[in-house]
Amino acid sequence: MARIKPKQLLIQSKTKKAPTRISYSTIVTWNLIVILVALSLYATYRHWHHRPMLETEMDLPRAEHVGRSEDSTKTSRPSYAVIDTAKGSITIEIYKDASADVVDRFVSLCKSNHFKGMPFRHVIKNFVIQGGDFDFNGAAQEWILKAKASGENALSPKHEAFMIGTTKNPNNKGFDLFITTAPIPDLNDKLVVFGQVINGQDIVQEIEEVDTDEHYQPKTPIGILNITLKQQALS
Repeated sequence: MARIKPKQLLIQSKTKKAPTRISYSTIVTWNLIVILVALSLYATYRHWHHRPMLETEMDLPRAEHVGRSEDSTKTSRPSYAVIDTAKGSITIEIYKDASADVVDRFVSLCKSNHFKGMPFRHVIKNFVIQGGDFDFNGAAQEWILKAKASGENALSPKHEAFMIGTTKNPNNKGFDLFITTAPIPDLNDKLVVFGQVINGQDIVQEIEEVDTDEHYQPKTPIGILNITLKQQALS
């Protein structure tokens, strides 16, 4: 076996490649890439992990939202209305659980001063006083005859005196106000009751005592000066 001379060994050692050194900037760059990839994977994991929860939260409250919306609407409705007349003021408690369409319409008409100057068109003693947009000569006579014929019946609270309601006639564009002055057995068949007089019953009775003609129309005009909405009853 031939021996390699020292001079040749020196030449071979010079021709061998030295190990490649990784620069500091390359190390930093790769570290940043690794960190960014890790953060991206973590963000993707969190997104897909929480997505079902978010979708559930977005879908489930819909029914609750409707309920809350209705509750908030009820809460925002005024609780009382004050009817000013030439005889004095009548305070009504508005039933928030009554027909929403009727209550909302009544409130809207009050805000637009619809009832300002509206006359009481019919006054029937021991029955009702009526103010509104329609002519109820025939209906009023029919009511009073039926009321007299019915006699004493067992009545629910909604049939008591001093209730306020409007006629069940969705085809008409106007709005009637009826205040009962005596219990009416078949009241729910005639009116949508949406409130009760809590102050000023004596004023209702004074209006009830005015002179009327054979059609139950007051001989001396008397009507509503204005209706004011309140959140709290006047003391």
